[in-house]
Amino acid sequence: MPTQQDPRTQTRPWAEPQEQPTGVPGTRGLGNVGSFEHGRRSEMAVTFMNHVFGWMAGGLALSGAVAWVVMSSAAIFSTVSSLFLPLVIGELVMVVVLSARLHKMSAATAGAMFLAYAALNGLTLGVVVAMYTGASVARVFFITSGTFGAMAVIGATTKKDLTGMGSFLMMGVIAIIIASVVNLFLASSALDWTISVVGALIFAGLTAYDVQKFKAAGYMGFATKREAGQGAIRGALNLYLDFINMFLFMLRLFGDRR
Repeated sequence: MPTQQDPRTQTRPWAEPQEQPTGVPGTRGLGNVGSFEHGRRSEMAVTFMNHVFGWMAGGLALSGAVAWVVMSSAAIFSTVSSLFLPLVIGELVMVVVLSARLHKMSAATAGAMFLAYAALNGLTLGVVVAMYTGASVARVFFITSGTFGAMAVIGATTKKDLTGMGSFLMMGVIAIIIASVVNLFLASSALDWTISVVGALIFAGLTAYDVQKFKAAGYMGFATKREAGQGAIRGALNLYLDFINMFLFMLRLFGDRR
């Protein structure tokens, strides 16, 4: 993130501040700011997070709509099921490319690619969700939504700096991936249950961590509107992945198979 401030952008909500406050979790400041400046930056953070959650909600809505279409048509469901593995690989490639090259894209391109990823993810979600009863899917969705909301509030309001949690939680994600691959050969129900519990907890923790991280980024500001747009898409992608993965792990724990 740029450290130099363009004086022409000082009145814009994405402007980069010259100093960072020590009293805001997730920022490393050189000194406290005055109450007026703190208020202005707090408004910047709220505006930025509104954009983040707006994009995230749009992605989730698109994924849900696509998943519903897949489940509603036997022909589409059959086609998507036959292409399930290539679609999953495509999702992984797309999310890696988007994460790695987002800073080089325009905000519009990044947003379009994020929505394309959400639509692609909706295809595979439709196949997975179809394995569970509608009532249990709805129940798990509300459980996930409540958990996500609670952790987002914690991340946005806690005075504790959660920065140190990031590397620990990412190591947990890597451990889950390795354990999941191993369990493909072991087919252990006990290990599957453990992976699901730990996975749900890890992505709940990542929700709080990501909300605080991106709220702090909005508070500190961006040098240009383009960078603010890129940051909003990155935040939306992170939180989208937190929600989807938490939902899938909870579905494995609490969902009733058909």
